[in-house]
Amino acid sequence: MWFAISLLLITVLGAGWAAALVPLSRGGQWLKPLLAFSGAYLFTLTVTHILPEALQLLPEAPQRVGYWVLAGFFGQLVLEVFSQGVEHGHVHHEPAHGPHGVAGRVPFLLLAALVIHSFLEGSILVRTPEVGAISQKFNAIAVGVALHHIPAAFALATLLRLRLGGFARMWPFLLLFAVASPAGIIFSNYVALEQLLQGGLYAALLGLVAGNFLHVSTTILFETSPEHRLNWPKLLATLAGLLLALAVGWAE
Repeated sequence: MWFAISLLLITVLGAGWAAALVPLSRGGQWLKPLLAFSGAYLFTLTVTHILPEALQLLPEAPQRVGYWVLAGFFGQLVLEVFSQGVEHGHVHHEPAHGPHGVAGRVPFLLLAALVIHSFLEGSILVRTPEVGAISQKFNAIAVGVALHHIPAAFALATLLRLRLGGFARMWPFLLLFAVASPAGIIFSNYVALEQLLQGGLYAALLGLVAGNFLHVSTTILFETSPEHRLNWPKLLATLAGLLLALAVGWAE
């Protein structure tokens, strides 16, 4: 568990530090293949492990899992209205003193959407025998979330630097994003574990986050080839993410 918490913290803070050193124009060269890799990894892991586990936890009412998947999918659509697609590595360039006066203002709605998104992702990382196979995929899912957070943190750090006009001023807000997933892990394992394991709440949470992952991963995969052209680096990154996620299951 502490491996997952450390990994999630390090990847977000490391990506934020990289944003100070790598210009966004160059960062895009490695962000797109990484996005393709993480999108394929998350999508495959969701379909082959997270959704089956949720359905196993509610065999008497599998349609309830479907409702939660829909809630997660369309809920993420609403969150992205506020997050502006930062989860996908998007950065909306704004002039230092734009006509809307955004310079110097912290995008609190954007941060709140990202924190909710990240907290939910961390909350499914429960390590206990009672929840079945998902506990065996604890580290695999943690790695997928961490990979997904790298471009998101890079984009967020870049956006905050543009808004706040400096590197040092963005760190408290990047740290807030960094601790959101670990907070979700701690909440599910130490605060609400007993409640989650009763009445199908954990299955509902898995379904909700599965819908979230399906929205994010499919959006990433579609955006990596918007013109439907063959791009070998992105294609190879997508296949690598797919095979790595499948290998998690084969290694059981």
